[in-house]
Amino acid sequence: MLTPMLRGTTALVCLSLAAPVAAQDDPGFLGTLILTAGKRDLSFGTALSRSVVDETEIQDRQASTVAQLIDSVPGVTLVNGTTPQGSGINIRGFGANTTFGSDQKIAVQVDGASVGSEELYRIGTQLFTDPFLYRQVDVLRGTIGSFAYGSGIVGGVVSLETKDASDFTDGQTGFGGSQTFELSSNGSGKVSSTNLAWMPTERAEFLLNYTLRDQDDLTDGNGDTIGNSAFRTPSYLAKGKVTFGQDDAQSLTFSHTRTLADDKDVPYDQFATDGGSFGNVDRVTDTAQTVLEYRFDPASDLIDLRANLSHADQRIEYDYIAGSSPLEGTPSFPFLVNTVDAEQRYETTKLSVSNRALFSTGDVSHDMLAGFDLQRRERADNTAAGAPGGTNDRFAVFVVDEMSFGRVTLTPALRYETSRIESAASLVGVPNTYESDALMGGVALSYDFDNGLSVFGSAAYTEGLPIIDDLGTSETAQRRIGMPEKSHTFEVGAEYAGDDVFAPGDRLTLRGTLYQTELWDITSYTVSESTSAELERVETSGFELEASYGMANGFYVDVAGHLGEGTEFNPDGSSTTWRNSPADRLQVALGRKWDDHLDLSWEIVQAADRRDALGADLSDSTVHNLRATWRPDRGLLDGTDVRFGIENVLDADYLSHLSSPTRKAPGRSVKLSLTTTF
Repeated sequence: MLTPMLRGTTALVCLSLAAPVAAQDDPGFLGTLILTAGKRDLSFGTALSRSVVDETEIQDRQASTVAQLIDSVPGVTLVNGTTPQGSGINIRGFGANTTFGSDQKIAVQVDGASVGSEELYRIGTQLFTDPFLYRQVDVLRGTIGSFAYGSGIVGGVVSLETKDASDFTDGQTGFGGSQTFELSSNGSGKVSSTNLAWMPTERAEFLLNYTLRDQDDLTDGNGDTIGNSAFRTPSYLAKGKVTFGQDDAQSLTFSHTRTLADDKDVPYDQFATDGGSFGNVDRVTDTAQTVLEYRFDPASDLIDLRANLSHADQRIEYDYIAGSSPLEGTPSFPFLVNTVDAEQRYETTKLSVSNRALFSTGDVSHDMLAGFDLQRRERADNTAAGAPGGTNDRFAVFVVDEMSFGRVTLTPALRYETSRIESAASLVGVPNTYESDALMGGVALSYDFDNGLSVFGSAAYTEGLPIIDDLGTSETAQRRIGMPEKSHTFEVGAEYAGDDVFAPGDRLTLRGTLYQTELWDITSYTVSESTSAELERVETSGFELEASYGMANGFYVDVAGHLGEGTEFNPDGSSTTWRNSPADRLQVALGRKWDDHLDLSWEIVQAADRRDALGADLSDSTVHNLRATWRPDRGLLDGTDVRFGIENVLDADYLSHLSSPTRKAPGRSVKLSLTTTF
């Protein structure tokens, strides 16, 4: 049940939404309207809880990792640190946790390629890439918008879209590009990002990007070094698109991204700040995604076909540093070396084909997305390191039909998925192959009052089919691989968008969403202090708020907030606070823009109801950030973007929510970046 505070907050939001505004078009569930009053793009005319971080905000935030970039979205928590390997993404209490970088309940995609799905012990989310490769990041929260992406998605979907050559040539033939240099004081960070774009004709475009990010160990607000926070990561992007056919109705797009790190004598445990019991390793992390997409979009409302073939490949090699673990010479030492002196490789090949059709049946207009997925995940066998090998073949069909009649939009969604897992090693006494299937779906309903105000609600059910990690001969493993996890999520909310609300030329967008989720038949979480007994169920609920207000004189306010609670229930009937619940968080940005030349902002982030990775309560935290973007239009700096930021202005000394007790948040950091386009 929702707390009285949540109910009270919802009432206030609904009252504020009731103000009269000018009418606007409602593009519906699939065709989302993006509205901007301040920095953040907000999605309206849809029952989906969706936030969009565009390229301008990516650059303004000067984030070191993608996880750092999106933790400003309501309900999103950055778990354990600011390094590419160690940081994890948690949405509404699901996703990365304090043991694994993934629990399979959020999906991460790069240009359609599925990444970051492996349960690696004490390793982060595997969203191992650089923010400068991307033009946009979409964050879908909850289950209702997930049925075109996968099964078992409870927290949400993170979808990243790489840059295009036309972003730098303005769609005109010829050459273009950009060069970015960035410096940061904390950790002596240095970044260089180069984009080279070429459009030989209007029907062909090619882009190359090389980004090198280098950072020493950070210091916290007390001036102490944060161990295991240094990294050096070169990243690459190669992308090309060719348009052809009658009326240029067909296109073929190729993209390849890769990020590499070669770390020497670093802790195996990416969540910790020192070697600890595991000791140190030399580690190579190599992650690549390759995507080929065909699109056929003729002059027909019934055909908009996409076929996306992707391959995601991650390789992690470890070499144990002798003498770095205090367990050397003990009986457990051989097991430890098997864990940390290993090679792990994970490959996912996927074909996704979908078509969007617009048609009418009587007074009902349809916007239907239908398609299928074929996917194979392969994992090298490394049972000693807790990573059993095998293959997982999946096939899924899905349909999402947005039906509009008058002011009402009804959107049912269905997904049917089959799975076959085969062990790479011969399992004694138990089967070597396992098959399962599931039918899941949901429905969203929205009503537009035709005055800028609309209300919406949704109900969704999904099942998380067993994964390769569930392979094993033990009674626990056999129970887990034979029982899909199940969940349902309910959402209700309202949104408002209008112009000239408080003053001529202003714009206000506001959205509030209440959600409630229950997870049962649990196989991915055990009772505290147990390695085999699973939780009975998990219940979470919360309220998300997104708002943006902009005035004609350039003043703006952006608000993102989350209030929530969660409970985990044990088989013996006892219960406690859900260990991965997001903190209560309010983020407010006050700023002003002078046309497109200057943007100054002050951001305040207040967090309460916080805990560390061990469940200990943390005090409230308040962090202030200052940002400035200057785009001179004359002189030597014409065509240059100058960005200046100060993160954690007051040098607050605190531990981030769900982080390991030894890994404090970074202290004050001054950042300066220059971007020149040509």
